[in-house]
Amino acid sequence: MTDQLTIAMAQINQRVGDLSGNAAAMLAWRAKAPGVDLIVFPEQQLIGYPAEDLVLKPVFAAKAAAQLAELALATADGGPAMLVGSIFVDGGALYNGIALLDGGRIVAVRYKHELPNYGTFDEKRIFTPGPLPEPVEFRGVKLGLPICEDGWLQPVSTHLAKQGAEILISANGSPYEIDKDDRRLEHIFAARVVETGLPLLFLNRVGGQDELVFDGSSFVLNADGTAAHRLPDWTEELRVTHWHRKGTGWVCEAGELAIWEDHPADIYSAMVTGLRDYVDTNRFPGVVLGLSGGIDSAICAAIAADALGPDRVWCVMLPSRYTSQSSLDDAEQCARMIGCRLDTIPISPAVDAFDVMLSDSFADAKVDITEENVQSRIRGVTLMALSNKFGHMLMTTGNKSEMSVGYATIYGDMAGGYNPIKDAYKMTVFAISKWRNANKPRIGLGPDGPVMPESIITKPPSAELRPDQKDSDSLPEYPVLDKMLHALVEEELSVDEVVARGFDRADVTRIERLLYLAEYKRRQAPPGVKLGTRNFGRDRRYPITNAFRSA
Repeated sequence: MTDQLTIAMAQINQRVGDLSGNAAAMLAWRAKAPGVDLIVFPEQQLIGYPAEDLVLKPVFAAKAAAQLAELALATADGGPAMLVGSIFVDGGALYNGIALLDGGRIVAVRYKHELPNYGTFDEKRIFTPGPLPEPVEFRGVKLGLPICEDGWLQPVSTHLAKQGAEILISANGSPYEIDKDDRRLEHIFAARVVETGLPLLFLNRVGGQDELVFDGSSFVLNADGTAAHRLPDWTEELRVTHWHRKGTGWVCEAGELAIWEDHPADIYSAMVTGLRDYVDTNRFPGVVLGLSGGIDSAICAAIAADALGPDRVWCVMLPSRYTSQSSLDDAEQCARMIGCRLDTIPISPAVDAFDVMLSDSFADAKVDITEENVQSRIRGVTLMALSNKFGHMLMTTGNKSEMSVGYATIYGDMAGGYNPIKDAYKMTVFAISKWRNANKPRIGLGPDGPVMPESIITKPPSAELRPDQKDSDSLPEYPVLDKMLHALVEEELSVDEVVARGFDRADVTRIERLLYLAEYKRRQAPPGVKLGTRNFGRDRRYPITNAFRSA
């Protein structure tokens, strides 16, 4: 029986489906920790998380098992043992689990008991719940291994404590949400420590996977509730922790306590992380986007520069007869401040061509929103042509306020491969734009100074698709609209409940109607970074054909 342990926490990225690549990365991180007893990796690190229905392919599960066996053989060198998350087929059932690899073999496997089935999670459909797990003995120490959701709820940790566990080690794949880092430490896992009287190591990954981003923010809590370690957010890190058996149990030596980002810096870093990993993992040379002189496209260009570097960002101004000189000037100055490429391609020739093409069909019809949408779709076709020709991924730049009510043109400004501000309401866009003009994110590759002229932030938002157009012509002012939308979307309130908060009934009724009607557009929108608890797509799945109205 030992009285000392060194445990390395590998807060790292992953690539879904890249079994050999993930295994090689784990071995490379293991090589950076010679002399430690055990190195811990995040949930399902071998296969990547979430692999969704990929895990249901028998050949995928078989290859994962073979790769895990190879990893186990690597521990025959006498170096650190490894705790590795993967999938396991046992008795014809599929499990989410974690394996202890040591001395060249798989010493023990434990299966996840609590399977989340809310929000972004769909594990009950995919996996079989494991039994309440028993501790794993390692170097004479009983380790409890609650896997992610097992630690978010009480039963597993309490059971492990009753079965003699001495240290809880929780491997997680916990996606970022606003305020979630503090909630994990101060409420959820602090409660497990209080309930069990045991110290706890919480390990999370970093990086982006489609719409999900993982912020890291790993930590160690001693049995008295004090934090011994806090790893940084958004950054890979290997942290070696030193443990000693005292009279009252195991204690982790105090280490560095990283300071996690406040709002809105954390939101901005989530967008940077999600876009960076989406573009790089899918091997795009860079991104192309329309730069209109408005705030949405300006902040998207800044996010792209911070994610990829300005040299991989290609902005295109696509002016029409309604584009103001101030928008042209603002776009040019914005691109100059960011340091990215800016081309100008007027769309007037194409608009004129469509006017001629449609003149007979539209002869007896009044000019309306159709002509506005034609302009937007011409811009979409032009940007997609550049993307097809040169390989850059087309970014879309619509915010959540617009997508909620359908204030976007399908096959127009919605065309593209990824949208970093998809889950950001318009007022959030204003907040991160002001923040980025005064700060540079720690993980950013863009310029040190401001990234857009102040005039972009202060001028009234407009699509500039008709003379003197403003967003407020069609929608309530954004401070009001966003509060209504938050109540209808995130809180799932009825019209009556929103009206009771002081909003105009006619406005709320109209916004609810638009929210439901726009579902078909959102189904065809590109993926984007999840920020809150109810993003469109993974969290909120409504029928397209839907006659229900709450008032």
